[in-house]
Amino acid sequence: MELLSFNPAVERLASALAARGERIATAESCTGGLVAAACTARAGSSDWFERGFVTYSNEAKTELLGVDAALIAAHGAVSEEVARAMAAGALARSRATLAAAVTGIAGPGGAVPGKPVGTVWLAWGRRGALQAERLQLGGDRDAVRAATVAQALQRLAEAAEQP
Repeated sequence: MELLSFNPAVERLASALAARGERIATAESCTGGLVAAACTARAGSSDWFERGFVTYSNEAKTELLGVDAALIAAHGAVSEEVARAMAAGALARSRATLAAAVTGIAGPGGAVPGKPVGTVWLAWGRRGALQAERLQLGGDRDAVRAATVAQALQRLAEAAEQP
């Protein structure tokens, strides 16, 4: 996956955050740190990228982000509730003002009834103002992960540009 292919969204994000003196954090499961990597591939990202959490396992989501294990048990790791809790946890455990979280089934395995391969939940926003979106992405594992990164960066850029 070519990280530079995300450059336009990263440039928008960097410009908006720099103009406001804000920083972001990421919380990633199915992308394994690719959103953070795309951000930090840009020179100068230390001015606006605060930290990234790679929480691939349910235990990591609980231990590092404070996601309630009961929430995961009730809704599954790939759910709106968990994505929102991941984003909230990233904000609570960082100095960032804006965060994005992704959790999904990139494949080729892992599908469960109602959650086929390509199901991804994305949450983003600021403290008290989180949004979430379910993505249903096609293609192989690499395609799902690349599309997830692109969507996360797009949503972060849009949120950073909001007054």
